[in-house]
Amino acid sequence: MTNSSVTPVILCGGSGTRLWPLSRKSYPKQFVELMGEETLFQASARRMSGSSDMLSFNAPLVLTNSDFRFIVTEQLQAIGIDPGAILIEPEGRNTAPAILAAALYVQQNDPDAIMLVAPSDHVVPDRDAFHAAVAAGMSPVMAGDLVTFGIAATHPETAYGYLELAEKPQPETPIKLSRFVEKPDASRAAQMLAQGNYLWNAGIFLFKAADIIAAFQKHAASLLDPVGEALRTAQTDLGFLRLGPEAWAQADDISIDYAVMERADNLSVVSYASDWSDLGGWDAVWRESGPDADGVVTSDGATAIDCHDSLLRAEGDRMEIVGIGLENIMAVAMNDAVLVADMSRAQDVKLAVSALKEKQAVQATQFPKDHRPWGWFESLVVGDRFQVKRILVHPGASLSLQSHYHRSEHWIVVEGTAKVTIDDDVKLVTENQSVYLPLGCVHRMENPGKVPMVLIEVQTGAYVGEDDIVRYEDVYARS
Repeated sequence: MTNSSVTPVILCGGSGTRLWPLSRKSYPKQFVELMGEETLFQASARRMSGSSDMLSFNAPLVLTNSDFRFIVTEQLQAIGIDPGAILIEPEGRNTAPAILAAALYVQQNDPDAIMLVAPSDHVVPDRDAFHAAVAAGMSPVMAGDLVTFGIAATHPETAYGYLELAEKPQPETPIKLSRFVEKPDASRAAQMLAQGNYLWNAGIFLFKAADIIAAFQKHAASLLDPVGEALRTAQTDLGFLRLGPEAWAQADDISIDYAVMERADNLSVVSYASDWSDLGGWDAVWRESGPDADGVVTSDGATAIDCHDSLLRAEGDRMEIVGIGLENIMAVAMNDAVLVADMSRAQDVKLAVSALKEKQAVQATQFPKDHRPWGWFESLVVGDRFQVKRILVHPGASLSLQSHYHRSEHWIVVEGTAKVTIDDDVKLVTENQSVYLPLGCVHRMENPGKVPMVLIEVQTGAYVGEDDIVRYEDVYARS
């Protein structure tokens, strides 16, 4: 079979708590450059694009939430990939409603559509091997099966679910699935590894849209009405498709495995034997980064002295981290938070996030850089009645026309050129020039150039919170 066309469906939500502090709710791991110059999301989109002798990929369908929608478009644009559509989930309802919404949407345009559903945060270095595995799954898909992909286990991992097969798997050979197995303890994981007929559950699926919809009708029919209504009441917003929130809220919060896969009897598994990781913790990042002869992984800005089996990672332009005599330690330093833990406690990093939430520390969820549709900003200094920010505005982008009740501002341009509106006055402000914005003035900042514009903003006043904004016009339709 040749030239089969596949529509990638990229699931792009999640909070990424196990890779804190680099991954946070406001900017989770799929958007971070964890393993090179591309983010995990960008690498996923690139992996599910292009064509080969056996298959070709259509433009991807991305499911994400409102907070990430502009990050998704910006990162896709940076690698030259145009999405077929971006569906906005009003709230997280797990993978089953998301996949059903994607299937119903795809089937509207192509009744015979084939979908490849994958998370956006996996590491799969061998693109050709991945394409070969997908191509191997096409035959059972054309016969009406739902195909899932299993990873050949390399060690007794307790952080993954498993797939039990009736026989030992062969790479790129579809085999019927016996059952799903929950995350095991260490003893059971070692036992399954020794038996040889178990694979890690990758959470990647291949099927016809019509077949997965039929599976929902048979095994999870209660999802069809709310998800279908959410799609029918969806609203187009700046090129995104926002699913209807009222109907979506009625959908069960349930995974695709529990809702459908564990109940279906038409399941096949394709074994993938090349490198793969879901980067489910800093121990996985350490392993995938290729430790040196002493078992040490260091980033730029990190120095290891007499260390063994450890990860030292510095995040920030002026950050340096030094480890001396460390063994089995993971240490990740950012300008607002530092993690130091035993490597064996990698899965417990989420406990740090919970503890920080309890004490209402912003570091629990908020990334130092606050990404917006026009660019990003970060706070450099915060005092009782002032704040200093660094702001980057993308070429051609603009902030909303706005005013503040409680603060005045100084803007100092340090890179590029800003087009500044202050009430009825519009002027260009170039590098090493500044402008004063008095309290209450109606103002806007734009980047009319072809390179990023960077400025330093000094706010002074009784209150400098982000909610002290009155918007009059906004190209991004924010209230």
